[in-house]
Amino acid sequence: MPAAGTEAGPGEKSGGRAVLSGLTTRGRSFLAAGLAAAGCAYVLGQGDLLRVGLLLAVLPLMCVLVLYRTRYRVAGSRSLTPARVPAGSEARVNLRMDNVSRLPTGLLMLQDRVPYVLGPRPRFILDKVEAGGRREVSYRVRSDLRGRYPLGPLQLRLTDPFGMCELSRSFSAYDTLTVIPRVVALPPVRLSGEANGYGDGRLRSLALAGEDDIIPRGYRHGDDLRRVHWRSTARYGELMVRREEQPQRARCTVLLDTRRDAYAGAGPDSAFEWAVSGAASALVHMLERGFSVRLLTDTGTSVPGDGGGGFTGSTQEAADSAGLMMDTLAVVGHSGGGGLSPAYDVLRGGNEGLLIAFFGDLDDAQAAVAARMRQRSGGAVAFVADSALWTAEQAPAEAVREQAEERLRLLRGAGWTAVPVGPGASLPDLWRQAEAQRNGGADTGSTKTGTSGMSGISGGWS
Repeated sequence: MPAAGTEAGPGEKSGGRAVLSGLTTRGRSFLAAGLAAAGCAYVLGQGDLLRVGLLLAVLPLMCVLVLYRTRYRVAGSRSLTPARVPAGSEARVNLRMDNVSRLPTGLLMLQDRVPYVLGPRPRFILDKVEAGGRREVSYRVRSDLRGRYPLGPLQLRLTDPFGMCELSRSFSAYDTLTVIPRVVALPPVRLSGEANGYGDGRLRSLALAGEDDIIPRGYRHGDDLRRVHWRSTARYGELMVRREEQPQRARCTVLLDTRRDAYAGAGPDSAFEWAVSGAASALVHMLERGFSVRLLTDTGTSVPGDGGGGFTGSTQEAADSAGLMMDTLAVVGHSGGGGLSPAYDVLRGGNEGLLIAFFGDLDDAQAAVAARMRQRSGGAVAFVADSALWTAEQAPAEAVREQAEERLRLLRGAGWTAVPVGPGASLPDLWRQAEAQRNGGADTGSTKTGTSGMSGISGGWS
C-alpha cells in the first residue's frame, strides 16, 4: 500500500528568526564565540583578534545561508507490508527517498512518526544521494493492541558538512496501519448439515408446478417447453417458465455483545478482547466454509450494512466483506449499554440461518431478549464470558459457579447451545465443546478453562 509521493526542499522562504533557529549547538557556540571575540577586540584594540572573531561568527552564518539556498528537491514515499496485521504480529514499513533535483544532497537524517504503542520512532542516517539517486530503508512495527494507527508524516533533517546548521522538513503523506484482532483456526465441524454451507440444511428457492407462491420469469430462447407455467402465462399474456431450483448460500450471523457493563477489566487479556477475537475467528471460519456472513453488534450495527439483507454477497465480494468486518472489529469499543434489544430488532424471522453470539454478563432481562433471538434463527450458539469468572483471583466460589450456570440454563432452556468462557479459555476447545453439547454429549461446561477433550464427535448445529 504505497503512500503518495511528496516532495520537500530546503529552499523555502523563512524569516530571520526561523533561519537562525536552524543553528546547532556547535553553530551557536561558534557564533557566540565570534561575537565575544569581536567585542573584546574592539575594546582592547586588537585587530588580529577582531579578524578571528569575525571568522568564527561568519562561518555558521554562511553555512545557514548555503543550506537554505540549496535548490535540490527530495521525494519520499512509504509502503506497508501488510497494511492489515493481526495483533501481536509485525508489519514492515519501507521508506524510499528520491533525489529529483540536479544537485547531490548532503547528509540526510530521516525520522518517521509512529504512535508510542508501535515502538520508538525510527531514525536513519543516509549518505549523500547523487542527482536522480534513490535510497531505501525499512523498519518493523508491532502492537499487541488492536486499532488503527497513523504512520507519518516523515521528517527529513538536512545538515551542512561542518555541523553548524540543521534543517527539518516534514512530508505531507501518511499511512494507516490497521491492527485487527487475533484470529485462531477453528476445527471443522458440521454446521447446518454440511461443512461448506450448501448441504442438506441449505436454503432453496423451489419452483414446482402447481405452486402459487413461485416467481416465474419470461420465456427465453432455448428454454424447455415442459417448464412453461400456464397459469402465469394466462395471467401475464406471454409465455412464462418456472425458475430452476436455485440454491442459496447458507447464512450465519456473528453477534458481538459490546455493552460496557457486561465486561469487567481491560487490556489484551480481558474478557472483552477475548470476545472480539472470538468473533473475528468465527467470521473467518464461517466465510471459509462458504457461508454468507455478517457481523452484528448489540447496538444493531450490521456489517456489511447493505445488499443481501446485510450479508456478504458473491464469492468475489467475500474477501472485501471480510476486510470490512475485520476493520470494524479493529476499532470496536464498548457501547453505552442500551441492552440487546437493538440487535434483536435487526434479526428477521425465518431466514437468519445460524446465530453465533459472544455475550458478556446477562441478567434476567437480557437473557430474555437473547431467548427471543433464538426463535429468529435456524440455530444458535452462545459463548458467555461471565465477569464473576474473569475477575476471580483464584478458583471461583461455589456460589459464583452456580450463578453462572443458572444463566447458562436460561439460554439452554430457550434452545441455545450455551458454553461458559473462563479466563484463558481456548476457543477451538470451546468450539468442540459446543458441538458435543449440541449432539447430546456430556455437559463439559468447565467454568475454569472451558475446554473439552471431545474432538471426534460428528454432527451439526441446526
